[in-house]
Amino acid sequence: MKTFIIGTAAAAMMLTACESGGISQRQAVGAGAGAIAGAGLGTLAGGDDRRNAAIGAAVGAIAGAAVGTYMDKQERELRERTQNTDIQVERRGDQIALTMPSSVTFSVDSAQLKPEFYQPLNEVAGTLVNYPSTAIDVVGHASADGPDDYNQQLSERRAYSVANYLQAQGVQPVRINAYGMGETQPIASNETQAGRAANRRVEILLNPVTQDQVS
Repeated sequence: MKTFIIGTAAAAMMLTACESGGISQRQAVGAGAGAIAGAGLGTLAGGDDRRNAAIGAAVGAIAGAAVGTYMDKQERELRERTQNTDIQVERRGDQIALTMPSSVTFSVDSAQLKPEFYQPLNEVAGTLVNYPSTAIDVVGHASADGPDDYNQQLSERRAYSVANYLQAQGVQPVRINAYGMGETQPIASNETQAGRAANRRVEILLNPVTQDQVS
């Protein structure tokens, strides 16, 4: 299964273009893949030095010793602002992972944000604006219903929808990388309705941009 990824510079242009109706989602996927041809999954989730350098130049980087405190504060604010929602906040070392299940994000076979998701996503966006020195990966996922290639495209469209919304709320485009994983990373069994619903999700991965990464 082929996974398309939007790189840093391409993301800034293409998310804006998609939002204004300049290009279609399918065109954005193809352009994004070509923009960083040869980049592997190891460069995602804050691991791309060129991307980190761009973020550092735009919004600044964190001194190494301050990373833990910076991410602790960001995690605490995210937990406070997403209380009483279905958004899950998980700390993975220096990374913060937000999991947004289909119950608050998308209906079956849809990449259109549910209206009830606007407010929780506004709270997430507000925190991201307050903590600009983090790289943001928006990762779309799908259940195993339907053909693989369709699920791949659906997961990408879901990631773009969330990324576009974050950008509209003031999150700098240079920080955002949006891509889909299709049905390749299930967190529950696709044999049950509840499992398929859990697999239809969007994740936001937040990683600190440090001074050693951009120097």
